[in-house]
Amino acid sequence: MHQLDKMFRPRSVAVIGASGDPDKLGGRALWHIKELGFQGKIYPINVTAREVQGLPAYPSVLDLPETPDTAIMVLPAKLVAKSLEECAQKGIKLVQVLSSGFAEEGGEGVAMQAQLVEIAKRHGMRITGPNALGSISPPDSYFATFSSLLATARPGPGTVGVATQSGAYGSHIYAVAGFRGVGISRAIATGNEADIDVAACIEYLAEDPGTTVICASLEGCKDGPGLRRALLKAAAAKKPVIIMKVGSTEEGAAAAATHTGSLAGEDRIIDTVFRECGAVRAQSIEEMIDIAYVCSVAPLPPSRGVGILSVSGGLGVLMADGGIHAGLKVPAMTPEVLARIREIQPPAGGCNPIDTTAQLNGRMHIFESISQAMLGGAELGSFVFYLAHLGRDLRRFPPLEKALTELRKAAPDRLVVAVMTHVDEIRLKLEAAGIPVFEDPSRAIRAIAGATFVRELQAAAASVPEVAKAAPIALASRNEAAAKELLARSGVPVLPEKACASADAAVAAATAMGFPVVMKILSDDIPHKTEVGGVLLNVADAAAVAVGFDELHRRARAKRPEARLDGVLVAPMVSGGVETIIGVQRDPVFGPMVMFGLGGVSVELFNDVAFATAPLTPERAEALIASVKGAKLLESFRGRPPMDKAALVKALVAVSELAVAQQDVIESVEINPFLVRQDGAYALDGLVALRGESAAR
Repeated sequence: MHQLDKMFRPRSVAVIGASGDPDKLGGRALWHIKELGFQGKIYPINVTAREVQGLPAYPSVLDLPETPDTAIMVLPAKLVAKSLEECAQKGIKLVQVLSSGFAEEGGEGVAMQAQLVEIAKRHGMRITGPNALGSISPPDSYFATFSSLLATARPGPGTVGVATQSGAYGSHIYAVAGFRGVGISRAIATGNEADIDVAACIEYLAEDPGTTVICASLEGCKDGPGLRRALLKAAAAKKPVIIMKVGSTEEGAAAAATHTGSLAGEDRIIDTVFRECGAVRAQSIEEMIDIAYVCSVAPLPPSRGVGILSVSGGLGVLMADGGIHAGLKVPAMTPEVLARIREIQPPAGGCNPIDTTAQLNGRMHIFESISQAMLGGAELGSFVFYLAHLGRDLRRFPPLEKALTELRKAAPDRLVVAVMTHVDEIRLKLEAAGIPVFEDPSRAIRAIAGATFVRELQAAAASVPEVAKAAPIALASRNEAAAKELLARSGVPVLPEKACASADAAVAAATAMGFPVVMKILSDDIPHKTEVGGVLLNVADAAAVAVGFDELHRRARAKRPEARLDGVLVAPMVSGGVETIIGVQRDPVFGPMVMFGLGGVSVELFNDVAFATAPLTPERAEALIASVKGAKLLESFRGRPPMDKAALVKALVAVSELAVAQQDVIESVEINPFLVRQDGAYALDGLVALRGESAAR
């Protein structure tokens, strides 16, 4: 038995703080367990009462005749630690602390919560909360919660597991699921997560045989590796995870010194982690429940292609537009299939969506022939049928029901969805046949897209490779020359450049390289050289180099008189190719994250960047490159040969491995631009910021 099973399927439970008044939290929690069908033993704990709600009561868990599987606490915060110690003495290994007044209130509450953690660790216990809502398992009629939802809308049994941090948020999800007809297997709201968090619950649900789909909601995440591990376990178990992330962090902390830091907002990082681990992110509770509903009723679509058959031309177009916007494909039917459909129903219009027109109403029997013909018309992973109000017509619907179920039998791996107003009798019959039913066509399309992406993301989900930590680096200077030296040692190609402390040294370096050259001011104190006019391009001869040396210093002193200047960097002038940006930002929760996109001024103008968890494999680096719109610039175009993508891939892998090996030291890395040419690639600029320090370039 999994340890967390006791949260959902205990044989016995102690309710500490039980009250005889169902309007009090301790009374309500006890009433729900007692009155809603739980078949195990219930032990109310009340210091003064001998009987609570008709059950024998005990002053302490130490007085119980046996050790219960679990306990739930609904006590004043100051009494929780003592009661938790008593649970430990009794041998109770899992306790749900529903009491509030801990870290969520700050001050003394933080120390009180830390005390609970210490007690649990010392005794090998697991706890949920504090400030938790409790747990429910409708298939087992176990409702260990004080949620007032149960007074009006008890969640029915099903196969969708739910894990949230917020109690009220969780209750709302349960309610929406119930109204949608989506049954719950297990559900929990973890509260402050002093110990057990949402990630641990997802991992449990991934192993739970009664759960086929997982819904989760996060307000924050403390254990990035734990969340990744849980999501990957669910993906490996082929259990769809639909997850919401609410809340945001303040922008621009230590990482604001780099463009990467300013772009690597928490939301992008969360999106990246969810996607890499096979989870689909929902933007609303409605969308989350809709996707979960489809995944719990029907197979996941094998491809993005969707076939649309509608009794309304306008609504068919609406669904086609919605599908394209959601990332689905709406491929045209082959001429042969279109001819067959029009032979069956001459007025039928369109090539996908297919408009049967209202004349279908008088010829219901042909619906099966048309839907079967669509099977061979294109590469379709799903079918959606808009049937207006026919789902309310018990007399005329049987031929349509037969057609839909026969299509499911003919294509058991495809998703078939009906969109129509309906009565429950018809909906339940179709759901039993594996056919989800919607009333809103736009919601249906978004749910189809979500189910489609679940399959794609789960297929691509993979753990990141291991990279051993290396001996910590130390940079003698934090300027561009020092950054590029480190990058070059790590396998990133750089041009043959030279740091020069005098005009004569700069002239000698430029002459040896050949003209024209680039000259840049070097200073630990000037992170963005262009802001002080600290870059000169196309410097054509020795005289211009000498003048340029003095000019760069003059400009820097004028704009930043307090800055320490270390001379100039002289480099060959290169042109052509595609400017990209390679960056790494250490996320405090998920660790080093790699960024790639169009570089130069384009990075801020178009914001065409994507992220991936470090380190990268060559395959993951290629996928990262392909995920930005500007990747097409690296391909051959109008007779121009393609850029050296292999060199770019090597650089991305090298930077990612450096960031992981030095994650205790490096805060961020940025190469902008990283120039990709037809015959190689080069870091034309470089920045490395160490943790606790500012960066320069």
